[in-house]
Formats: sequence, structure tokens, C-alpha cells
Amino acid sequence: MWGRLGLDAIQTNPVTLGAVVGALVGVLAVVVGLTYFKKWSWLWREWLTSLDPKKIGVMYIVVAFIMLLRGLADAAMLRAQQAVFATGPHSPISPDMFQQVFTAHGTIMIFFVAMGIIFGIINLIMPLQIGARDVAFPLLNAISFWLFAAGMVLINVSLGLGEFAAAGWLAYPPLSELAYSPGTGIDYWIWSLQIAGIGSLLSGVNFLVTIFTMRRPGMTLMKMPVFVWSVVGSLLLVAFAFPILTATLAMLALDRTLGMHFFTADMGGNPMMYINLIWAWGHPEVYILVLPAFGIFSEIVPVFSRKKLFGYKSMVWAIIAIMLLSFTVWLHHFFTMGAGADVNAFFGIMTMVIAIPTGVKVFNWIFTMYRGRVSFTTPMLWFMGFVTTFTLGGVTGVLMAVPGIDFQVHNSLFLVAHFHNMIIGGVVFGAFAGFAYWFPKFTGFRLHEGLGKIAFWCWLIGFLVAFIPLYILGFMGAVRRLDHYDPSLGWQGLFIVAGVGVMIILIGVLFQVLQLAYSIWKRKELAVGPDPWDARTLEWSTSTPIPEYNFATLDAVHTRDAFWTMKHSHKEKKSVKYEPIHVPKNTGFGVYIGAIAFVIGFAIIWHIWWLMAVGFMALIATVVASTQREDTEKTFSVHQITATEAKLWGTDV
Repeated sequence: MWGRLGLDAIQTNPVTLGAVVGALVGVLAVVVGLTYFKKWSWLWREWLTSLDPKKIGVMYIVVAFIMLLRGLADAAMLRAQQAVFATGPHSPISPDMFQQVFTAHGTIMIFFVAMGIIFGIINLIMPLQIGARDVAFPLLNAISFWLFAAGMVLINVSLGLGEFAAAGWLAYPPLSELAYSPGTGIDYWIWSLQIAGIGSLLSGVNFLVTIFTMRRPGMTLMKMPVFVWSVVGSLLLVAFAFPILTATLAMLALDRTLGMHFFTADMGGNPMMYINLIWAWGHPEVYILVLPAFGIFSEIVPVFSRKKLFGYKSMVWAIIAIMLLSFTVWLHHFFTMGAGADVNAFFGIMTMVIAIPTGVKVFNWIFTMYRGRVSFTTPMLWFMGFVTTFTLGGVTGVLMAVPGIDFQVHNSLFLVAHFHNMIIGGVVFGAFAGFAYWFPKFTGFRLHEGLGKIAFWCWLIGFLVAFIPLYILGFMGAVRRLDHYDPSLGWQGLFIVAGVGVMIILIGVLFQVLQLAYSIWKRKELAVGPDPWDARTLEWSTSTPIPEYNFATLDAVHTRDAFWTMKHSHKEKKSVKYEPIHVPKNTGFGVYIGAIAFVIGFAIIWHIWWLMAVGFMALIATVVASTQREDTEKTFSVHQITATEAKLWGTDV
């Protein structure tokens, strides 16, 4: 009846049990807190069932932050093993657990931290920047988030029940096939990514429709903020790349569950097909993550340089070029797998070419700063850190684009350092910059600058200390994904230095948590108005806190930096005439569909086929029921809008 699920599925390893107990204590503390303060009804009504993209964005970021802490804990375990335990007689981390931990680190950081942060920021900022009151399909947006959350919960269940995958974050066959990974780890990996990936695909379509159909009157494509352009580029990649991931995971699942042979050598299958497919999604995924970060920097640099963005059109074309070229470089991930010299040369050249539009963007940001009155606030420091680390990562990426060099450093720690240069330097620093920049807009108070700067320097210094040794080790031949290296190689000192770097990064995270807590405590002293940075785009034109309907009126815009023009226009302001506003009502269907998706995934992983069938029937019934709702909107009357605006702006009704 319960398939493969039995008491022997419960984890007994002391390290894993400690993590499970810690997670359960955390969950229990939250439950007790909500019960004690009688906040369950509030949580359900105001947050879990909300269709407001701003609240959905906050929920994405909360989930991503929790997963960031887990991913960092995994990273600390990896570095501790290689720096300390590898030379001792007894290590608490067995070789098999080490494989699971680095797989967990890569999977969680990419799919549930980076993706969560990016979709959270898009939910928060994109509708406001295009002057819209909502997204095109509000319920679909909630469903997308809850599918993402269901995938996150599912992959974390493997911590206590079953096992985590041990085949790397992309699960190459034949290692990920049933013959070599008979446990549940790969199945957890497949179905958590499948569920979260479908949520990402639905979000991508939803946001694209929003941008193309719901922009403020007068906002032509070439008047959109560059952040919105970066979101367009990123989401077009989602729309074309994620179906590849969905199909690839489905074929791997069929291999494992029904004994098919898409990716095995038997019966005509081919593991190289998997590797081609997974990287046809995987390399665009890098740009899905990093393009919005480019957009964030394109908003921050002009504001803190007191100049308009240099080379707007070239920035837009650079985004389009990166988007298109990102589909022509996937084979550089496996130059060594025998594609032939001509094929390797083509993909090597294309990989070098994609550095050109990226370089254009970097030079445009620098020219924007040139002769500007630059303020080195926390968001700008994150930008400067990004330029430093991302440029280093870009240069090493061009090096690896040369097939001859790639043959030398492939599968080494050099590659690990390069990848982290791109993701941490690009995506994570971009997210931190955006967080510091837009935080006051949604809370009404700024983050403490001093603590933020300390956190930044810890991250930057810690990053360089942690990863430069890996470049050196990679050059010397240190292969990645090993839990220990022969002491006679003399590499231990560099591993210890890398471990110290990770500790410095963790100190930076502590300062970020402290910064957030202190800022909330001192929120009255740090209170600011709706436009604390003297910014240029429409999200800053609305009040703080932002009303549920975002904008009371949808006045046409006529310029690229619409809010900047409004502030500096000498035209006499017309009297405002409000009209009733309709916004979607909250509904629990997103939660229900996410929960059912979790049950279906869990049932397939453990081969509980009756539960899977019940789950699919419940899913169909729930989706049909969600389309039958009639009372889907609530209306703000003119009187309510007038009173709300007067309260938010501190004026008389």
C-alpha cells in the first residue's frame, strides 16, 4: 500500500538527524508563535491566499532566504570537510554524504534561492515599473508561487525521509539512472524540480503577457525601464528553455520508473542526449538569473550617479543579443566529450562572442558614473563588488571558451570558482543591491547603512579568499567533487584558506541579519518618504506603503524616466479625478494546487500509485473548480480611494 515507504526510510545519520531536528524545532517555534499570538487567520487571509504580486514577491523572497541559509550551511560543510576533516582520522561527513551535500548545495542554490529571489523581485517591481495595478493572471501567479513552494518542501523532505540525490546538481546519466542510483534521491530531485519548474514556466508566460499588454498608456517598448527589458529577456528564455527541462526530467523519470531507455546505452538510448538537452536549458538558465540582476544595476547606477543611464538603446540591444546568443553556447560545457574539433571551435567562438554584449553593459554603467555625482551607498557598493567579481568570472569564462584550455581545467575546481564568480558576483550581489535599493519603498524605512557596508565588505573579501584558492587548485589539477585529496599533493593550505573565506562570508550573512533586525527595531529613526533616493522610475511615484491597487490613476507617460520628468516638470498639475478600481479577491486555490502537487510528487517518488491517482483526480477537480469562481473581484469606490490616498500622502480628504 505504501510502496517503497517504510520505517527504514527515516534517516539515522547523526549529522542529518541534527539538521532535521533543527528544522523541526524552527517550524515548531513558528507554529507556537502563530498560535500564541492568534495570527493563523491573519496569515491565511492576508498572505497565504493573497493574489497581490507584492505579497507574493515577499513570500518568494522569504522562501529563498530560508533556502539561502540551508545552502550556506551545505557550503560550510563542504569546505569544513576539505579543510579540516579530510586530514583527520574520523570525519562526521562520509564520502556518500559529501556527494549528497554538494548536490543539495548546487540544486538548492540555483533552483530555490536564485530563482526564488529573481521571481520575488520581478513580482515586487515589474508591475510598478510599467505603471500597472496587477499582473495579467493573478491566480496563475499565486499558483506559480505555490508550485515553487511545493517543490521546495518536497526536496527538503528528503533530508529526513529517504535520501538526497548524490549525482551532482544536473544528475548526469548513467549515474542518475536506476542501475547506479537505486534510492529515492534522484526521484526527489526530479519531481521537486519538475513541480517548481512548471511554476517558473507559468510565471514566465504570465509576466510576459503583463509586460506586453498592461503597460501604462504612452509607455512604448523603448520607453520601458531597462530592468523591465531585462525581465523580458529573462522570461523569453524561460518560455523557450524550461519546456526543454520539463521534457528532459520527464524522460529521465520514465527511464527510472517505467524502465524506458532514453538515456541508457541499452535499447538505443544515449546519455549524451541528456547532456545536450540539460545544457540546452542549463546555459540559458544562467542568463535567466543574471539578466534581471543586470537590470537592477541599470536602475541603481543612474540614481546614485545623478545621471541618466548612458546608452539606453545599446543596453536594450545587448540584452537581446545575450538572450539569443545564450542558446548557441551550451556545448562548451562538454568540450571534452568528443564532439570533434570543428564543433568545439564553433561553440568556443560563440562563447567568446557573448562576452561582447556583456562588456557593452559594463562599459555603459561605467560611462554612466563618469562625471556623475556618485554616492557610494550600500546598493552602489554591491554594484562595485559585482563589477569586480563578475569581470574576473567573465575573463576566466573566456579562457574556458578555448577548447584547448578547457581540456586542461574541465571538471576541476577552476570551473567551480568560475561558476561561483558568475552566480554570486552576478545574481547574489545583484539581489542584495536590489534589496537595499527597494527596501525603503515597501517598508517606509531604510536599512542601516553602516551594518550594510560591513556585510558587503565581509562578502566581497570572503568571496575572494574563498574562491581564488580554488582557481589555483584547479590549475594544479584538483578535480571537483572529491571529499579529500592526497596530503602529498601539498594542497591542504589552500583548502584551509578557502574555508576561512567561507567563514568570512558567513560573518557577512550574520551582519545582514543583524542589519535587518536593527533596522526594524530603529524603523522610526530610519523612516523615509516615498522617494528617498530621488529616483527616476514609476515605482517611486506611488505612496509608501503602497496601496493594494498600486496607482490611484493611470496617467499617460511620455518619457523614458517618467517619474523624473514628472518631478521636474513645470506644468501646472491638474486636479485628480478618481474612478472605481477593481482588484482580484484572495483565494486559497493556489495553496490547494501546490499542496496537491506536493502529494503527487511524493506519491511518485515512493511508488504509492493509488495516492498518485487520487492526487491527479484531486488536481483536475481543483483546477476546474478554480475556473468556476464568479465573485473574483473586489472594488475600491471613489470615496475609498480618496480616503486612502489622503491617508497615505498625509493630505486632507
